Amino acid sequence: MSPESTGQNEHYIRVIRRRFHAWRGNRPFWAGLFTMAGGLPIAYFPYANMHLGNVTLAMSTTAGAGSLIIGVLLVTLGLTMWFHHIVRVFAGVAAILLALISIPVANIGGFVIGFLLSLLGGALSLSWAPGEPRDDEAPPAEQAPDALSSRKGPAYAHRSDDLPHAAAVPQQRAAGPDPAPGAGGGSHRVG
Repeated sequence: MSPESTGQNEHYIRVIRRRFHAWRGNRPFWAGLFTMAGGLPIAYFPYANMHLGNVTLAMSTTAGAGSLIIGVLLVTLGLTMWFHHIVRVFAGVAAILLALISIPVANIGGFVIGFLLSLLGGALSLSWAPGEPRDDEAPPAEQAPDALSSRKGPAYAHRSDDLPHAAAVPQQRAAGPDPAPGAGGGSHRVG
C-alpha cells in the first residue's frame, strides 16, 4: 500500500457526506422531506396557542384529532418514501389525498403551508424514478455502435442516447414523384 492511498487520508466528514449523497441519490429524498415538512404544520396549528399581550388565541377546532392524525400520517409517509422507496407510488398518492383532506379538516391545510408542501412531496414521489446504474466499462456514447445505424435506408430515424426509452420512428419522405416501379430493387416500400 502506498502512503498516498485515498481511503486512509480522507477526512471522516467527507466520507459521511459522500455516503449521504449516495444514500440520497437512491431514493425520493426531497419528496419525503417535503411530505414530512407538510405534515408538521398540519399537526401543529390546531394545538398551538398564540399570546398577544394578555390575550391568548387558540387555533383549535373540533377536528383537532383529525388534523393530528393527518399530520402524523404525512410524516410517516415521508419516512416511508425515504426508507421503503419501492412503495413510493402508494406513498405519493396517499400524501396527495391526505393533503387534499387536510383543507377542510385541519385549518385550511395548516394555513395552506402544510397543504402545499404535502402536495409537492406527493407529486415528487410519484414522478421520481430510480436511476439506472452506470456501466463504467461501456464505451462512450460517441464510440458506441448504434443498433439502428446498421439498417439501410432513410426509413429509420437515428436513435438518440439522451432519451432512455426512445423508440425508432420512421422518417417522413419528401413529397415528390414516385420512383419507377423497378427502382426499389424489387423490395416493397410502404408509405
